[in-house]
Amino acid sequence: MVYGIAKMLNFAHGDIIMVGGYMVFVTVSSMGLPPAVGILVAVVVCTLLGMIIEFVAYRPLRGASPLAVLITAIGVSYLLQNIALLMFGANTKSFTSVVSVPSLKLAGGKLIISGETMVTIAACIVIMIALLTFINKSKAGQAMLAVSEDRDAATLMGINVNGTIALTFAIGSALAAVAGVLLCSAYPTLTPYTGAMPGIKAFVAAVFGGIGSIPGAFLGGILLGVIESLSKAYISSQLSDAIVFSVLIIVLLVKPTGILGRKISEKV
Repeated sequence: MVYGIAKMLNFAHGDIIMVGGYMVFVTVSSMGLPPAVGILVAVVVCTLLGMIIEFVAYRPLRGASPLAVLITAIGVSYLLQNIALLMFGANTKSFTSVVSVPSLKLAGGKLIISGETMVTIAACIVIMIALLTFINKSKAGQAMLAVSEDRDAATLMGINVNGTIALTFAIGSALAAVAGVLLCSAYPTLTPYTGAMPGIKAFVAAVFGGIGSIPGAFLGGILLGVIESLSKAYISSQLSDAIVFSVLIIVLLVKPTGILGRKISEKV
């Protein structure tokens, strides 16, 4: 969403995932509040954080070169990591899963699907449908489509471009909080660097499925997870990341727009 509308790679997205994990850790594990309250706090904090980052770091660079925006995004990522280091330390925290769904056993117990995995897939499907409905049916969603297509033309038509991009960051950051909760529930550890690799893999999944396509991002994420799991099981757990990125390179060589991406012709 952010790349399609703001035309920038938000490398701090993975660190917002980490912030969401820490918010749930503080509210649920440390303060003893119900998981639903912890998730709500994480969503609110990450939404506000995403809007603040967009307003302070990215909006002043709206007309700057892509390299300047890229360097700023990397700087914001390191800033969030170091703030987390100062606040929570470098020690690994034990995260208590907020998912209470029992595991599903298939093939006589030989195949086990964890409750976290089932909840994650279900949540992704619900979020994808909600996003598609919001973008295609609501006025704000139509404004997002217009800004992604032609920012200058959208401005001439009276669309508040800055407000639309801020809304996009808010939605993306809120979903990052949900991702942080599900990620830390599936892998119950938490450090200031927890979101670094998942953030990069999120971009890989988006490019894999077709950048700018919400169903493509969902499909890319599923395929990425399957490839990584099979690589760890049958080839090497140490080479799984390398295999994932190698598959991405092959896909982009064969179909540069990604699986569900479409080629857009630009008239000049």
